[in-house]
Amino acid sequence: MFASEIRKRRTEGMKSSYWRWHLDEMFVKINGERHYPWRAIVHEGEVLESFVTKRRDKKAALKFLRKTMRKHGRTDVFVTDMLCSYGAAMKDLGVADRQETGRWLNNRAKNSHLAFRRSERAMPRFRRMRSLQKFVVIHASVLNHFHQERNLSSRSLFKANRATALAEWRDLSAA
Repeated sequence: MFASEIRKRRTEGMKSSYWRWHLDEMFVKINGERHYPWRAIVHEGEVLESFVTKRRDKKAALKFLRKTMRKHGRTDVFVTDMLCSYGAAMKDLGVADRQETGRWLNNRAKNSHLAFRRSERAMPRFRRMRSLQKFVVIHASVLNHFHQERNLSSRSLFKANRATALAEWRDLSAA
């Protein structure tokens, strides 16, 4: 409930076509099988969308991209790793000319996985794909809400932003 309210409030002001989306996938094992959480991250480090699939192919990438574009509009630039599924899916959508790939271009997305991995290690393993999908979405919403880049702002601005986030959280939990 909290995550959906946070997401509703944040996505209203996040539709912009001048952003760079960093797209990446990682793997998580559920009962010995690999599953792939796909993530779209804005150039500022905020997670736009999370989506879990069993495969890492063109069909999964296409479904993920359609869902993200439907929710957040189109963007100017898609930054991806060298996975061929992205190129094939973007060709089908007609945005292949907007894709950028490079060796270290997608570090924003790779580093955003670290917080997820820390949480994953601290908790028991996932047993179903549905529970993984719920965790990924909730984790992204709460992390976006509370995580702020400390090195990008002064101490007073950081404290004010943190107090605002906490007040909004209390408002959500009171409702």
